[in-house]
Parts: sequence; C-alpha cells; structure tokens
Amino acid sequence: MNDQNETTMSLADKYMFKTYARFPLTLVRGDGCRVWDEDGKEYLDFVGGIAVCALGHSSPIVSKALEHQSKELVHVSNLYYTRPQTELARLLVENSFADRVFFCNSGAEANEAAIKLARRYANEKFGPQRHLIISMEDSFHGRTMATLSATGQEKIKAGYNPLLEGFTFVPFNDLESLDRALDESVCAVMLEPIQGEGGVVVPDAGYLKGVKALCQDREALLVFDEVQVGMGRTGKLFAHEHYGITPDIMTLAKALGNGLPIGAMLAIEELSNAFGAGSHATTFGGTPLVTAVSKAVVTSLLEDGWIDHCRVVGDYFKGRLEELAKKYDFIKEVRGQGLILGVEMMRPGAAVVKAMMEKGFLINCTQEKVLRFIPPLIVEKEEIDLLVETLENVLDLP
Repeated sequence: MNDQNETTMSLADKYMFKTYARFPLTLVRGDGCRVWDEDGKEYLDFVGGIAVCALGHSSPIVSKALEHQSKELVHVSNLYYTRPQTELARLLVENSFADRVFFCNSGAEANEAAIKLARRYANEKFGPQRHLIISMEDSFHGRTMATLSATGQEKIKAGYNPLLEGFTFVPFNDLESLDRALDESVCAVMLEPIQGEGGVVVPDAGYLKGVKALCQDREALLVFDEVQVGMGRTGKLFAHEHYGITPDIMTLAKALGNGLPIGAMLAIEELSNAFGAGSHATTFGGTPLVTAVSKAVVTSLLEDGWIDHCRVVGDYFKGRLEELAKKYDFIKEVRGQGLILGVEMMRPGAAVVKAMMEKGFLINCTQEKVLRFIPPLIVEKEEIDLLVETLENVLDLP
C-alpha cells in the first residue's frame, strides 16, 4: 500500500460520513471485468458496482455516448423536451409491457415514484381509505424514508422510527399469507421478482403468477422492483419475463446507466392520468447526458447479444458453483438466475470475501452467509473458471 493510497483512505475517513464499511482498497482504473488499485494490483470484479456495470468498466459504448453528448447538451431541466430522454423513453416502452416512463436518479427514487403513483391512483379511483402497500419480508427497496418503510428488513430500519405508515409485510413465496392480507385497504403489492439484498431468493414455480392473479382479483396494483434484477441480469431484459406475467408498475436503475445515476419508473397507460403536471418531479431526472448514455447501454444489451450471453454463462457459472456445493457440506444451497447467483453457507461469509479479495477477486456477501455474484454481463467462462478455482482454494482453508 503506497502513501497516496493511505492518504485517500485517511482523508475519506476524516471528511466523509462513515456510512459504508469500506474495504481498505482504493480503486483507480477499470477495464471490462477487471479493476486495479493504486498499487497496480489487478482484481477480477464479480460485484460490478453492485449489479450496475453490465457492459463492464470503461465500456467504449458508454465512453463514446458520454463524450458525444457532453459536447452537445448536458442539462436544461424538465421544463423542456430533449431528444435523448424521449428516445430512451421510447426504447424502454417498445421493449416492455409499459406505456409511460418517469425518469429519476436512482432505484430508491424510482421506488418512491412507484409508491406515490400507486397511492395517488388508488386515492382517485377508490378514495383515501385504499392506501396500504404490501411488501415482502427480507425485501429491499431503498434508503429514503418511504422506501425504507417499504423494506422488509429490520436491521435496515433500525434507529429511524417513526417510519411512514401504510406498509405491511408478508413472507416471500407465501401466497396464503398474501391472500389473507389483501383486503380493501390495499392499493398495491410491491416485490422484487428475485430478492437480491435478501439473499438471492428465487420465487417458487407459480408464485408470481399467483401474486398477479390475487392482485387482479382484489383490484390491487402489482409493482415489480427490478432495480437489481432488470436490464438483462437474469438472462432476459426483465426478470418477470421468465414467469409469463407483467406488472402494472416496474422500477429500474443500476445497470440502466452502467454507472451513471439514472432510475426509471414504467407503468401502464391506465395509471398515467394520476401523474399529471406538477404531481411529481425531479430536477436531475433524465438529463440529456445520462439518457444518451442509457440509450446506448440499452441498445447494446438488445442488439449485441449480451442478454443471451448472460443466460449461457450464467448457466455455466451456476453449474460450477453447484459442483462446489457437492464437495462442501457447509454449502446449503446455490440459487439464482443468469448472473445474479448466491451461495448460501452454514457459516459467515465475511472471511471468504476478504480472502478472495487478497487473491485478486471481488465478491460480495449478503445476509451474512450468502456469497453473491453479480459480475458484468460481459464476463467470460474463462474468468468464471478463475473465480471458481480460487474460491475452491479459499473454501479449502481451515
């Protein structure tokens, strides 16, 4: 570790809130699935900015769009129309169930917009008594007060009482509990098609179809939070496409901008009048700069074969991890889809994450015991083999 690296860390610790338990690592450069620290050490990145860098680090597609648009128009506010924003909206609508898009800056903001739209629509159609939103236990929807209130993890909420009213929770993968909770006070059911922060929890067969049917029967809106699992991560553009259903509202962020801050809420036409002029807004949502980059990213995902690639290498990756599960009796389960994969162990994973980093591999642990792998969608089988071989060596350690 050189002096400059120490200075970066010490200055950050001196001047910034310590809201992150950062690793003692200062990253300065990235290319594809690799990043480098200030000492020149190379790491294979299987975190990908937490499912953000779908096209990899320093993607030429991103760089080209960013450079071009930065010389044209960066920001004018949403008081005016801009071409990149409109073109991105059209691209998303034409490749999804949705009819309308609202742009913002993050997944939390997209979920805030979804909560507000669901409440406002129900208020206008049914009256103020219909305002409750059902979310799932172990869910994660963001860090703002509303999205925190909608999150089903007590450790995330600790210390922020009183939380906002109007949210209740049922277990994921439990249709009977949802059925009992869905009364006339419920305006929407909000869930992640695959729970990412909750430990890479995949829905049981028929579960999401059952949720959709219950929502339709009770006239409740269905909201899918695809912030982490959307944009090709599961081997389809959107995770819900695997299950043959569509929501009324969907939220996106993370890989939508490949590292630039953008979120989006998509919805069906029926809901559009509830969000009239002045009902919701954001200064920086959908700037020309960010939407130009996002359009290039989405176009590449759709046209350059990365989603199919994700499905193929994801199946390969899952198979390699399942080989490890057969070898180690402390591995409880391998689960996930595409390139969001989790290895649940019967022991804490922090030591594994640290040992892998020391060997030049960045991985993540969630729910204390689930090793999570969310690399760029451009990752190759050879890079997966390197990761798995190193992980096996680490798991062999006493």
